[in-house]
Amino acid sequence: MRRALLVLALLAGGFGAGYLYHARHTPFAPKAGERRILYWYDAMHPAYKSDKPGIAPDCGMQLVPKYADEGATGHAAVPADPGRKALFYRDPQQPSFQSDRPGLNPETGNELVPVYEGDATTMAAGTVRITPDKQQLIGVRFGTAEYASESRTLHSAGKVTADETRISHVHTRTEGWIDHVYVHFTGMEVKQGEPLLTIYSPELLATQQEYLLALKARQTMKASPLESGRDHLDGMIEAAGRRLNLLNFSEEQIREITRTGKPIQNVTLYTPASGYITMRNAFHTQQVKPDVELYTIVDLSHVWIMADVFESDAPNVRVGTPARITLASLPGRVLAARVTYIQPQVNPETRTLKVRLEADNPGMLLKPEMFVDVDLLAPAPARLTGPSDAVLDAGERKTVFVDRGNGFFEPRQVQTGERYGDRIVILSGLKAGERIVTSGTFLIDSESQLKAAAAGMEHKHD
Repeated sequence: MRRALLVLALLAGGFGAGYLYHARHTPFAPKAGERRILYWYDAMHPAYKSDKPGIAPDCGMQLVPKYADEGATGHAAVPADPGRKALFYRDPQQPSFQSDRPGLNPETGNELVPVYEGDATTMAAGTVRITPDKQQLIGVRFGTAEYASESRTLHSAGKVTADETRISHVHTRTEGWIDHVYVHFTGMEVKQGEPLLTIYSPELLATQQEYLLALKARQTMKASPLESGRDHLDGMIEAAGRRLNLLNFSEEQIREITRTGKPIQNVTLYTPASGYITMRNAFHTQQVKPDVELYTIVDLSHVWIMADVFESDAPNVRVGTPARITLASLPGRVLAARVTYIQPQVNPETRTLKVRLEADNPGMLLKPEMFVDVDLLAPAPARLTGPSDAVLDAGERKTVFVDRGNGFFEPRQVQTGERYGDRIVILSGLKAGERIVTSGTFLIDSESQLKAAAAGMEHKHD
């Protein structure tokens, strides 16, 4: 009897030990309604796995469970959605196995699950998931890729010149002698209509006498019954008056001749425009001819500025481009200008292009031959830009992290162009409207590289 009881005790102990051994080695068997656990792993170093929960020995992180219904990125497999078209189908436990149709994996017998566009499984290697609490802890901030048009400032040196359309040259239209000079020196400011000089000319005197004779003859013919004779005299008077106009007589001078009935002995020449006398060649008793220039008058209320633009910057400058003009002698004073002409040839020695700007000249601040600083505000076409802080520049590789939602951050390789303040041109790698990380990028990048390296080691191990 004692022996029988001993045998029964041994059998019970063996059965219990076997049950405990089986339970210990199948710790992931789920209860009804629970998910089945494959193993525990270190979220920071996914290559480290354990058959039970605990702490990772290398970094002290709490191990997290790996469930049977999760994919390689650690998220639950997406259930089939009849309203969406799957990109492909894969085995949740063997992500490398993919198929273009649903079914079973012949190697594992697992049912294939669909993968849709935008799923984490379609994101680039190195995609990481960061909880909102952790995002706040590391100070994650975001910016947006968007189209923007910025003006590019091109710095140049310029030289002030006179506006060639505002230069007047004074000549007589007949031979004669200067009787009196009113403008005596170069640099004198004159107003339009002011007298310059008086001139005695036999030709001018003879033309006035012809005009007066025609007037006298018409007065005599008033009582004549011959209407054709009166019409002929009217034509003579009109022709004589036209000759006086061509000889630079003003309408007021012609009215004076008509009123007094006497010719003007010394005819006055008046200033044709307001400005400054930049050349004088008129002196008392001097004989003059039509080909002799007596005065040059320049209106400096509006001036030209000739600036040099480098050949590489020439495509950014167009007619109408605005500019700012500053003077070393007047710090802080800024004058507005605008490009009105671009010369068609490049200087072969300096590789620069001459650009003409026009500017108003209040207070005569801009004087001919003066050097000024020119800032051309060249408009740029609308281009895709992003915050410059979002780009991790490692030389040949430039990376940004795109917010894919639900805490997922996907590394994206981009090509960049010029900087505009705190933004940089994105040539490729992003689309308008995508949200990217601008602060906390270094910590996210470190975790992304660790995950990508661990995934590569796991793939080699498999």
